[in-house]
Amino acid sequence: MAFSVTGGEQGEWAVLRVAGELDLMTSPLLRQRVHDAVAEGHHSLVVDLSDVFFCDSSGVGVLIAARRLIRSCQGRLRLILPDRGAEDGSHVNRVLGALGVRRLFDVRPDLEAATADDAGPLSA
Repeated sequence: MAFSVTGGEQGEWAVLRVAGELDLMTSPLLRQRVHDAVAEGHHSLVVDLSDVFFCDSSGVGVLIAARRLIRSCQGRLRLILPDRGAEDGSHVNRVLGALGVRRLFDVRPDLEAATADDAGPLSA
């Protein structure tokens, strides 16, 4: 599967759907798409990682940098990380948990929950 980042909007939220391997070679594309969304004035951003089947430290670094960028704009960042995703379970969910950084993110199970203002995060 080739890596891709596709964009869209859901209400006031910009949505980036990521698929494939998020690693040293592909993470710059996600970083650029996040920066492009913020430059276009989107300060409410959902990053859908449901179809990411591998994530290394470069990918985690991009997610942390995206969090920092959105927070500097007083914006909101939400990640979609289903319990089961990208074939055999959410690899990204496991990686973020193992590194102890999952708690930094507002994690939602699907797009509906991620773009709803009344839904609480799955993590603190």
